Amino acid sequence: MHVDADTFIFFGALVVAVILHEISHGVVALWFGDDTAKRAGRLTLNPIPHIDPFGSIILPALSALSGFGIGYAKPVPVNPSRLHNPKRDYLWVSLAGPATNLFLMSVSALAAHLVFQGVDHPLSGRLIDYPIGFRILFLFAAVNLGLGVFNLLPIPPLDGSAIFEQFMPESWRPGWYRFRQYGILILFALLFWGGLGDRLFNPLLSNLADFVAS
Repeated sequence: MHVDADTFIFFGALVVAVILHEISHGVVALWFGDDTAKRAGRLTLNPIPHIDPFGSIILPALSALSGFGIGYAKPVPVNPSRLHNPKRDYLWVSLAGPATNLFLMSVSALAAHLVFQGVDHPLSGRLIDYPIGFRILFLFAAVNLGLGVFNLLPIPPLDGSAIFEQFMPESWRPGWYRFRQYGILILFALLFWGGLGDRLFNPLLSNLADFVAS
């Protein structure tokens, strides 16, 4: 990915998407009785408290070199024991982040579709040739689609692993806890050497583009 206007739009969209992802975890936790995130000052749109040096800066830059972009903010602190019903409520807290991203994707994809209808055709097909408003909407949709689906993967430390734990048989837990400490290494191996990024994101982006241009 070369440095141009769309690169800056992409990373701006990524910052907004990961911050809203994390805030949603804290807001839902607060709704169910845990004010840990609120007391930690994490229910804010100010990006500084959410920045994780690796996940918010280094990882997005490295992944962009591979043709896709992922990242994460500093996880919002949640204390399950403070939730009204820890097992049930923590499931909703875990789902809140991906659900927020998929909701934002739906809204921005629909808006991009409507804007596309007013664009003169044919164009070259390159994103850079489309109006700036369309590019912002499309890239915001693409980022949120990628983050929403990516975070549903059942690999620690992604939200999907916390969701998976809620339904896991008790007999699996000892082995799962041993596996969990290596989750981030397995995730990176799958993304950067196993081709998971291309296999996961390319079909999603293709389907998104087909919808927007339909």
